Amino acid sequence: MDLERVKCWDTSKKDSWKNILLLAYQSLGVVYGDLSISPLYVYKSAFAEDIQHSETNEEIYGVLSFVFWTITLVPLFKYVFIVLRADDNGEGGTFALYSLICRHAKVSLLPNRQLADEALSTYILEHPPEKEKSSRLKVVLEKCKALHTALLILVLLGTCMVIGDGVLTPAISVFSAVSGLELSMSKEHHQYAVVPITCFILLCLFALQHYGTHRVGFFFAPVVLAWLLCISALGLYNIFQWNRYIYQALSPYYMFKFLRKTRISGWMSLGGILLCITGSEAMFADLGHFSYSAIQVAFTFLVYPALILAYMGQAAYLSQHHHTSHRISFYVSVPGLAVMAVMLVTTCLTSLVIILCWRKPPILALCFLIFFGSIELLYFSASLTKFREGAWLPILLALFLMTIMFVWHYATIKKYEFDLHNKVSLDWLLALGPSLGIARVPGIGLVFTDLTSGIPANFSRFVTNLPAFHRVLVFVCVKSVPVPYVPPAERYLVGRVGPAAHRSYRCIVRYGYRDVHQDVDSFESELVDRLADFIRYDWCRTQRTSSCTEDDASRSTDMSDCRLAVIGTVAFSGAPAYEIEETQPASVSVGFPTVESITDVIEMEPVERRVRFAIDEDSQADSRTENAKQIREELEDLYAAQQAGTAFILGHSHVKAKQGSSIMKRLAINFGYNFLRKNCRGADVALKVPPVSLLEVGMVYVV
Repeated sequence: MDLERVKCWDTSKKDSWKNILLLAYQSLGVVYGDLSISPLYVYKSAFAEDIQHSETNEEIYGVLSFVFWTITLVPLFKYVFIVLRADDNGEGGTFALYSLICRHAKVSLLPNRQLADEALSTYILEHPPEKEKSSRLKVVLEKCKALHTALLILVLLGTCMVIGDGVLTPAISVFSAVSGLELSMSKEHHQYAVVPITCFILLCLFALQHYGTHRVGFFFAPVVLAWLLCISALGLYNIFQWNRYIYQALSPYYMFKFLRKTRISGWMSLGGILLCITGSEAMFADLGHFSYSAIQVAFTFLVYPALILAYMGQAAYLSQHHHTSHRISFYVSVPGLAVMAVMLVTTCLTSLVIILCWRKPPILALCFLIFFGSIELLYFSASLTKFREGAWLPILLALFLMTIMFVWHYATIKKYEFDLHNKVSLDWLLALGPSLGIARVPGIGLVFTDLTSGIPANFSRFVTNLPAFHRVLVFVCVKSVPVPYVPPAERYLVGRVGPAAHRSYRCIVRYGYRDVHQDVDSFESELVDRLADFIRYDWCRTQRTSSCTEDDASRSTDMSDCRLAVIGTVAFSGAPAYEIEETQPASVSVGFPTVESITDVIEMEPVERRVRFAIDEDSQADSRTENAKQIREELEDLYAAQQAGTAFILGHSHVKAKQGSSIMKRLAINFGYNFLRKNCRGADVALKVPPVSLLEVGMVYVV
């Protein structure tokens, strides 16, 4: 909902009670809409056609007992007290759980991973690797590559189920609320009023979305608060007016009695009862907009008691009015199936988090999985009866989206493996010069690649067809890391490609899965600033290598293509002392017998060292003067190239399956991926690169 990179509220202020209460109030208008209106249709959907109300009220008591324990166990115990604690730097949702698991176990399928990414401040580990004793489950997960793919498919399935359910949830929720007009309107007027009113309200709701979570929360919070207070007050009134002993139905005994009496009809009614927890996943998915304490306070002290009172009041009323039935047919076809699928995925991933991230005994995770998984499987099996009544639509949409995501991911990995096999050496780049008819032209050339080392094949193809490249050359790798946010001061990894006189650099730009990528103007200017900072730092490092305070910091300086430094937002100006993170790889690339899995082609295995450089103002005066001259010359070349203009060199690829590939692979690559690539926006559009600054290099990938 928010397009801003930062969260809606300052996380440093979330701990005070004043801010917790404020966030809890705002969360009412964003998180609890679906949960709050569930009393409108749960009872109507729960009672199947052939369930008859008896004078003993066993059916009504049984449904109320199911509703009470379902709300208590799933949203309250599972989500509020357990799942919400599995946050990823304050972020929640399926990808947050997957990100946590990938950081604590080597199960990620993301390409171009580096150990330097683990130095990010947001790369939080519950137990450092050197102190933890790997569990048997972790060892099995890391060794079995099929489980890596299975885990990714599970995450994609859960994510796509959320999307599929979210397509219909707003319409169902609003339609359910508006359908209450049938109680005060004739049937003829009702059928012509509900749909137009629903469409109008939906248009208004979506028109407000672009204002952001902060404003939407403030706008709808009083509405939801008033609604919760009203249904709780009505619940109390109905309890005291119609049946003061309705609290007896909270006993689990009535659940078993209900199922024993109604049998198959009672099991089918569970598909309607599960609607009482529709929207529970939103508490975890929207965690990043608020805080754990705020959502916990709002649900535990307001939403939960209001819903329980509302359901008890409805049951008390129905216990004295058996023949009152204002059936709204649309309620029975609410697709309760996608919701349970998402909850099952969350349960499975949370059980892995309990073992891998929290380092709890496996028996505890197994108990969590069996207890909550059995509850959700029971409701999932009952909701299968809704498949032909409308639940097929979100399921079909989710499977379609999951197929698209997996095909895109698979083809992207294959392209990366092709690039890794066909990259050229640094010696080839350094050999380019006038003797080979290669000219250096003014300006900055930004060569975009997925590689974090070596020279990409698209650049060699570019030079082959156009024997010239820019005076300042920067190989840019924009990569994703398994964290929600990358602090701006830690976003850029900068290093040299070749000697300083060659004026070639490598810049790795790291983004988290919740970061918004910069547009081309801010990216270009910030990249030049980071290059300038790196130039100052690198010359100071070269001058003061002998002044390192750590003995193990001395090392060869001829691996300039491999050494990368984290360049932050604070410019270097020759301060008396400064500290910086540096990574030096043990090898540029590792040998591998096969490339069937991306885990075989990790490019760099850097060993991280922290080095402190102390600047002595009185020593090495001549060396300092020479270095200052070289710094000035390199910076002048950089800024002159910036004034001459920047060219963005991007690959324009066509991917095709190699000979002998299976039919499924040929369909996925030759048709599926290429269709998506042609009909989705390219990197130039995503970066908003002006056409005059764009240079595309055609490449054919045979994977």
